[in-house]
Amino acid sequence: MDDTAFVALGSNIGDREGHLAEARSRIAAIPGVVIMAESSIEETAPLGPVAQGPYLNQMIALVTSLAPTALLDALRTIEAQGGRVRTARWGPRTIDLDIVKYGHTTWNSPELRVPHGEIDNRDFWQRELAELAEVMT
Repeated sequence: MDDTAFVALGSNIGDREGHLAEARSRIAAIPGVVIMAESSIEETAPLGPVAQGPYLNQMIALVTSLAPTALLDALRTIEAQGGRVRTARWGPRTIDLDIVKYGHTTWNSPELRVPHGEIDNRDFWQRELAELAEVMT
């Protein structure tokens, strides 16, 4: 059975728009994934204690036959292909891909929490989810 997942994209290093576009393209190429809708791209201030430049953020809605952990693995591969290096938590990055929601599923493991633990703390995610809900109805 396929589920609808919402994935947040963010970038604040280099060609931010290019990194988002490349990530969307790679996500669309994952077997068992179809992108259904994309929110607008918006610029936001960085979160966390590390000094860094502003982010471009976007949310996509996709339908997938992948389990949450399999989708996470595919997204982490795309991050690595996009030059993401995991150093400081909430530090700068070429591309960041987060599973924000996954159908009606809740998941809580060391590597993945769904819904995402920061969903209520990120106003831009709330705006992007609302925009996608409007487009998908």
